[in-house]
Amino acid sequence: MSNQRRERISFAEVLSLANRRAHEQANRRSGKREMRSVQAAIAATVEHEDADSVEWTRRMMRWLVGLVLLPLCWVTSWTFLSRFSHAAVEQGFWQTAEFWYFALGALSMIGWFWSGLLQSFFLYLYVFGHELTHAAFVVLFRGKVSNIHVSSEGGYITTNKTNLLIALSPYFVPFWSVVGAVIYAVLRLTVDLKPGWDLAFYAMMGMTWTFHMVWTLWMIPRDQPDLRENGTFLSLVVIYLGNLLVLVGLFCVAAESPLQDTRAFALEWLRHAATWGDALWRWVYGMITEMLVAGKW
Repeated sequence: MSNQRRERISFAEVLSLANRRAHEQANRRSGKREMRSVQAAIAATVEHEDADSVEWTRRMMRWLVGLVLLPLCWVTSWTFLSRFSHAAVEQGFWQTAEFWYFALGALSMIGWFWSGLLQSFFLYLYVFGHELTHAAFVVLFRGKVSNIHVSSEGGYITTNKTNLLIALSPYFVPFWSVVGAVIYAVLRLTVDLKPGWDLAFYAMMGMTWTFHMVWTLWMIPRDQPDLRENGTFLSLVVIYLGNLLVLVGLFCVAAESPLQDTRAFALEWLRHAATWGDALWRWVYGMITEMLVAGKW
């Protein structure tokens, strides 16, 4: 009986054994958790590297697209300036009433902008038109707009779709010029307007287009998310080309147009594109030839 009592495990020993087993199981579980944590960290690192690779590829593609668009910007600018200067000097376009009313509207808006009068009100109008332009292009691309927020401190829309044109459209579409043109077109169809209203329309277009330009130029340097979304370089190229095409369109449809019409401008553009393309090809071919000759020596 005494031997049996010595071999019998005490309650304290049972607790010690149970605690030891519990610690061993906890250590094993901890090891598994650490292994899972290491595996998750490795997976997160791989995903981060993949994301960096995808982002780098996107940046390169955006830069390439922007560089491809630069020659189009150059040819369009050259064609516009050459035809406009020719019309201004030889056809006396700058002496027409339409030009001066447009210029008067533009100058009055520039003066108003620099004076700072009603700045909050004009900023609200710009933001309102900015967000409505976003929304209009979302609908144009068959998307849905669920919310629009507008204030003098900024605005946004909630949508299920976005792309390059949706993001950048407010920077090259003069919203209030479009609204004014639509209202004027409806009035022309429904009311017998006197000729003086045509000149008022040109003044209004000068004001609204300049309103769009000055506030756009004021907004762009202020770290706009729309520009970062598609790359700042590509966005600026698209904005410049879009505004230039809008200006070309305004002059093409104007009475006493210095650009005559869209077809004439397109033909002139193709001629300049061929001329500059040939010059660029000759320059590149000459550079390649010189490099090959230098390599042989």
